[in-house]
Amino acid sequence: MATVTDTDLQELKDLITSGFNRIDINQARLEEKFVAMDKRLELIESRVNSFENRVNSFTGWFIGSLIALVGGLLAILGKIAFFPNP
Repeated sequence: MATVTDTDLQELKDLITSGFNRIDINQARLEEKFVAMDKRLELIESRVNSFENRVNSFTGWFIGSLIALVGGLLAILGKIAFFPNP
């Protein structure tokens, strides 16, 4: 069997430590990327909400105008049908 020396153990310990350091660095980078993605997602959500509010406002105005137009046309049609000029 091969014998393990103190230098071999120290080298192995250094390799393991450097591996954990790289893992910690990669984890920190991933966390930064997640934070950046979260900020972008919040920006997109605010834009979508703003667009949704504008669409809802436009839809309300459009439906209200359409109801007023149909009501006016029905009023004119009713006047012609029920009160014809002699």
